[in-house]
Amino acid sequence: MGKFEHLSTSSPPSDLVLHQLSRLNHLLAVVSDRPFYRERLNGNKACFSSLDELRDLPLLTKSDLIETGRCLPGRQFDRSKDHYVRMHQTSGTKGFPMIVLDTPEDWSWWLRCWDYVLDTADVTASDIAMMAFSFGPFIGFWTANDALVKRGTLVIPSGGLSSENRLRLIQDQGCTVLCCTPTYALHLLAVADQLGLDMSKSRVRRVIVAGEPGGSIRSVRSRIEEGWGAVVIDHSGASEVGAWGFGDSSGEGLHVIETEFIAEVLRVDENHPRGLPVAEGESGELVLTSLGRLGGPVIRYRTGDVVKAYRNHGRDCPFLWLEGGVIGRADDMLVIRGVNVFPSSVESIVRESLPYEEFRMIASRMNEMDQLEIEVEAGQEEVRLLSAKLRDRLSLRIPVKSVLSGTLPRFEAKARRLLDKR
Repeated sequence: MGKFEHLSTSSPPSDLVLHQLSRLNHLLAVVSDRPFYRERLNGNKACFSSLDELRDLPLLTKSDLIETGRCLPGRQFDRSKDHYVRMHQTSGTKGFPMIVLDTPEDWSWWLRCWDYVLDTADVTASDIAMMAFSFGPFIGFWTANDALVKRGTLVIPSGGLSSENRLRLIQDQGCTVLCCTPTYALHLLAVADQLGLDMSKSRVRRVIVAGEPGGSIRSVRSRIEEGWGAVVIDHSGASEVGAWGFGDSSGEGLHVIETEFIAEVLRVDENHPRGLPVAEGESGELVLTSLGRLGGPVIRYRTGDVVKAYRNHGRDCPFLWLEGGVIGRADDMLVIRGVNVFPSSVESIVRESLPYEEFRMIASRMNEMDQLEIEVEAGQEEVRLLSAKLRDRLSLRIPVKSVLSGTLPRFEAKARRLLDKR
């Protein structure tokens, strides 16, 4: 069965549906008597005969899971503390961070999900992996680290090291795999250029990226691949959901790991509070049900990720295909003079012209209208060319301002380049 051993590529779609239905019913049986989901199920039966019945349950949002103004475990982690062995937290970009917990079984499930990413990257026990990650409280690459160890790969942690020291370690130890965010992969290349190092001549052959959508943005991806002389493999996940997606060497999108998640792509509005499925290839919000994290499950969780999904895609892996990966955020989308603008689209255009320079987007509101401007550490001529490209590609004039080098914040983990002043 090859890489996708949990589901043969020649298996009919009905096999996957039956697998998901069996896992879902087991999940419902486990949670039906626990406090959080007893309230949410509200009399709904805990055994379905069809996946379509999942739509009878309410959608779940992050605000449903957190207590305002406090840094506590999400409400879905409702077992006693002695059941859990891992604690992390969400990034807390809105309000307080949410604590996430995992049982030993849940952690093993995370690692099984990561196996799809590592298999796609052809990582073996003969590889040497550099974890360019701070190993702080965010779950980030903690699960990747353990999944690599599980398959016998030599893992080199680099928390607390400078970028220069990380680059030297990559070279000295002959690392063949690099794990980091797309932003940090580009930042390392900028530092390497300052040091006179050509990382395309290093032994790195795979760069596994996560935390941001850059791995499936062609312009960002190509800059990373060119600078490192390596293939980029994209991955997507969320602390409260799990490691749900993996890309392929084409870099054109992400597969949802459908043996471990049920994916819905929905239009959600006041007329459709439980979501209306969108047509194939139509943009919608990704809603996920995790099937293996029984210590803190999420059922019909609104990820906020905007995707274009295809069931009929003709790729080797049969799982749902998200063209372009995560193409935007439902909660980050700006409407600028009638034009829908996603920060990821702006980043793609910026990176085509300025692959390494730091920048940020500033959203504001004037007379009830969203406004957007960009600050970038570049010269006036580069700013002029970028302004023209943004206007041509988005059919929108976006002010671009040149700022001094070193003025803008740097990010090792998930970058926050949208400053929202609305």
